[in-house]
Amino acid sequence: MPDSMPPLLPAPAYPPLAPERLYRHCDPAELNFDSTAELEPLARQLGQERAVEALTFGLAIGHPGYNLYLMGSSGVGKRELLQGILAEAAQRDHHAVYDWCYVNNFESPDSPLVLQLPRGLGCELRRDMAQAVEDLLATLPATFQSDEYQARVEELSENYREQERAMLQDLSERAAQHNIAMIQTPSGYTLAPTREGEVLSPQDFEALPEAEKKDTMALIEQLKDELKGVVRALPGQRKESRERFRQLNREFSQMAIDPLFAELKRKYREHEAVAAYLEAVHNDVLEEAEAFTETREESAIPENLKDRVREFPRYSVNVLVDNRDSSGAPVVYEDNPTFANLLGRSEHLSQMGALVTDFTLIKPGALHRANGGYLVLDADKVLTNPFAWTGLKRALMARELRIQSLDAQFSLVATVQLDPEPVPLDIKVLLVGDRNLFYLLQEYDPEFAALFKVVADMAEDVDRGPESTLLFARMLHTLAAENNLLELDRSAVARVIEHAARRMEDSAKLSLHRGRLQNLLAESDFLARRAGAGRIAASHVDAAIEAAIRRLDQLRERSQEGILRDIMLVATEGSVVGQVNGLSVYLLGDYAFGKPTRITATARLGAGRVLDIEREVDLGGKIHSKAVMIISALLADRYARERPLPLSASLVFEQSYGGIEGDSASVAELVALVSAIAAIPVRQDLAVTGSLNQHGTVQAIGGVNEKIEGFFDICRVRGLSGSQGVVVPRANEVHLMLRRDVREAVSAGQFHIYSAATIDQALELMTGYSVASIDARVSARVDALQRLARRYALKPQDSERDHRE
Repeated sequence: MPDSMPPLLPAPAYPPLAPERLYRHCDPAELNFDSTAELEPLARQLGQERAVEALTFGLAIGHPGYNLYLMGSSGVGKRELLQGILAEAAQRDHHAVYDWCYVNNFESPDSPLVLQLPRGLGCELRRDMAQAVEDLLATLPATFQSDEYQARVEELSENYREQERAMLQDLSERAAQHNIAMIQTPSGYTLAPTREGEVLSPQDFEALPEAEKKDTMALIEQLKDELKGVVRALPGQRKESRERFRQLNREFSQMAIDPLFAELKRKYREHEAVAAYLEAVHNDVLEEAEAFTETREESAIPENLKDRVREFPRYSVNVLVDNRDSSGAPVVYEDNPTFANLLGRSEHLSQMGALVTDFTLIKPGALHRANGGYLVLDADKVLTNPFAWTGLKRALMARELRIQSLDAQFSLVATVQLDPEPVPLDIKVLLVGDRNLFYLLQEYDPEFAALFKVVADMAEDVDRGPESTLLFARMLHTLAAENNLLELDRSAVARVIEHAARRMEDSAKLSLHRGRLQNLLAESDFLARRAGAGRIAASHVDAAIEAAIRRLDQLRERSQEGILRDIMLVATEGSVVGQVNGLSVYLLGDYAFGKPTRITATARLGAGRVLDIEREVDLGGKIHSKAVMIISALLADRYARERPLPLSASLVFEQSYGGIEGDSASVAELVALVSAIAAIPVRQDLAVTGSLNQHGTVQAIGGVNEKIEGFFDICRVRGLSGSQGVVVPRANEVHLMLRRDVREAVSAGQFHIYSAATIDQALELMTGYSVASIDARVSARVDALQRLARRYALKPQDSERDHRE
């Protein structure tokens, strides 16, 4: 650096944050109970007033399309909230709950008919129809075996035989008058000449005079024609006889069937569809009465009649939905929402190598079971099951349920298919999912907004205060009771509250993530019981938290080991030009840890461009690239607003072998750039994190606790010098909920936490010099670069002269 550069002046002293600002304690003494056993359970989930209001509205409004989408992160307690609200709604809204049945369509068996019945009546109709078939199997055979019926049959048979005998007798008598006999043979009737009552032999007939023989043969031919006429008339007589037998059978069948169906029709006369069905059954039974008279040896005894009922499935009732045991509207949770599980299916049986089906093989879907009530579905499961989402939307838009086979739609299998009558649909569908999925559906599915008009958004946190603290304690009592866990003493409640604030990354908020709270309570309960304690204490909660961290902590240990062994280069003492300790946070599912990262910058004469090496090699994400552009704009606005910036600089995260995303390294990157431009060393015993805007304001970032703790762990192992620390955005002060060992080191003056509101404060903290002298150094360096740029710039005439030479 030339001697003409402005001197660097010391920065003003910045006091570190006091230990009490690094953690917001929950004093057990402020809790007015000894254990959660003294508290009342929560009737509703804490902090979900907005979601409850939306759910109540959506469940109450009766217009089409007002289905609901309940959104929130996994584990926040969406199902638990729904269970309570739906239980109340189900008891209140049960007027539209029916039984649904499929029955045979005797005119078109491939199109079964649907019956809508009051709850409980479906099974009753099925029992009545089975009993009716059983009664028919017992009554009809007895009817046709009665003396009266047998006498009528004998009378009809005798009448027929008498008519046939009379016709043949008349012809026989007329033939005898002409000496011709009518003889019955095994193959029918024949005519032969006679003399004195004796049939002539062929020899005797040939001995007759020729004229007599001729007259006799002519007469025989005439009588044969008459005999043929009589024989031709006999089938007509038989047909008439059969019709009279059929009328007789129908008459006696009606005597057995009509009283039975008259009773059924009286019972169901108020239900028009059932009455029409019973009439169709009545007519069909009259036509098929003979089938009930076929007695089998194994079913001759009365107790086997129930087995024979199965031989008449055409008269059975397929109770698709039975609500007899429900006291309110149905609430159905379908965890496997496939197309068939949602909309129902028609199963097939293999008979003689072919697949067959009928109305008795129709099975309900979740929409059938929830009809008249509420159906709860996981949005991601519906969307990931082929055709389930399309089928659900089609049913909701049509407001009816059609059972269709995907095999038939795509012609995958050539089998007999049914086309059942559709079931009218009156239902509230509640989709449960996360926010991203909701907004994706809103953006890319135009039908979604028309079908799911109500969204209930569950809160992830609640403001931390005296009232919410007590409610949170009551929620812990509720969770413990629901899961049969030990109650918590006041110290354990206080510790869980502090942990919930840390998980929320905000000392003024409490996390409402029920899944994590249940896990923490269950693990604390296990440790307490193992220790023989009667209640969960703070020590058990602490042990559970530490054990959970240790189970996932191996990657953090390996990562820090690389730094401590100088494989990954991170300095924690001294000062270096163009080198800054940045802080990164790694998210591994439910676990996060911080890691310091070396960020370096170089500056040289150039065209005013800041090169983001991460972006150039496709390791930098969009947000990080945006942050580097903001840094470039801030740098130009600050030091070269009215003049060109003849500078080229480069930024890089050293020893990074994966993607870089986010803007939390913006402060560190700008400090590194300024240091490289002005050759000002940066303290290596400090690490810095924070985002920047174009005006130099330091903005809040995420994972602040883990980032501080990551740098602290490295410094602690290497040895705390008393000067080490971290610079964080002032906006992040409210988020600080640091570990106990960090707070103890701060209290002992071995480690420091500073906050900065502007880039000026961050520069002064990181360099130890005043920002005015730093700006003067940078301006002087820019002036020097401009002079260099002019020196190396060639005029056009100089370029032409050089070319000629």
